[in-house]
Amino acid sequence: MVKVSDRSLKYMSFIQAISLMTYIGLITTLLSNGNKLFNKLPNYMGPLLFLTLFSTSALICGLITFYFPFVLFVHKKQPSQAIKMIMYLVRWLILSTLLILGSILLFK
Repeated sequence: MVKVSDRSLKYMSFIQAISLMTYIGLITTLLSNGNKLFNKLPNYMGPLLFLTLFSTSALICGLITFYFPFVLFVHKKQPSQAIKMIMYLVRWLILSTLLILGSILLFK
C-alpha cells in the first residue's frame, strides 16, 4: 500500500484552506452586498434565503474539509494520515485567522 507523504498532506491541506477561505470570502461579499443585490425582500424571504445559504455553506465547507481525509480513511485505509491532514488544515485555518485579525488591527 502506498502511503501519502507528509509533504503532500501539508500541500493538500493548504489547498483546502485556500479553497475554504476563497469560498468564505465569496459568501462574505454576497452578504455584505445583500441589500444592493436583493433590495428589500419580503419578511419571510430574507430568513429563508439566509438559512438556505447557511445550510448549503455548511455542506460545501464540510465537503472541502473532509472529502480527502475521508478517502484516506475509508478507501486507502490510512486513518493516521487522515487525522494528520485534518490537523494540518486546522493549523492553516488558525494561521489564516491570525493573519486576518492582524491585518484588521494593523489597518484599523
